[in-house]
Amino acid sequence: MNRIDLTLDDMANNKFLTMYSTLIKSFAASTEFSTNEVVSLLIVFYKYALNNRSRMMSTSQLYNLFLVSFGIFDVTIIDRISMNITQDGRSVSPEAWMRLFCVFFNGSLQERMKFAFEVYTSGGAVVLNREVVGVAIEQFFTGDDDDEVNELRADMCEFIFGKFDTDKDGVIAFEEYAEIVQNQPGLLEFLGKIFPDDRDRSLVAYCHNIESMFPPEGLY
Repeated sequence: MNRIDLTLDDMANNKFLTMYSTLIKSFAASTEFSTNEVVSLLIVFYKYALNNRSRMMSTSQLYNLFLVSFGIFDVTIIDRISMNITQDGRSVSPEAWMRLFCVFFNGSLQERMKFAFEVYTSGGAVVLNREVVGVAIEQFFTGDDDDEVNELRADMCEFIFGKFDTDKDGVIAFEEYAEIVQNQPGLLEFLGKIFPDDRDRSLVAYCHNIESMFPPEGLY
């Protein structure tokens, strides 16, 4: 048998094919990834699971991926993403793993907006209120002068609601957020970085053999 991954022995390769053959076909048919790219992504997941001695990837492994590969360092955001894609917040299924990469690498603006808003509103809420926004923007302003920092945070909160709360009802609904972001895509991650930037995406694409996401030669 030709090994799919030369770093795995025959038994591990056979086990991978047995466990993931159905998922490979499903994701190759339902996503923009090619079959080879789906295999490459699931091989990486499989290795994480093997290292974890489980069929699942642990959220601590996911945290390391975000910190090292995706360049996302806000642990609150990472925790919310983890809760958003997992069932229990403790383990990551292969389906959750693929969903993450689909949004990060192939997601349309609409899909990315939906994902981002769900991350920002994690905890069962369907809108953003001032308390949630206030907590999120605390990271943006730090310093020794507490009064100045609190004033800057309050000003930022007012600015955000002035921008996004278009119907002035005191909360930001997804429809309001989406309308603003469609006109100004740079505001997609207005409460903190969620998606890897182009350089980190390219690095992950090379490491995970996602050929369709390789940057043009000479770009980096």
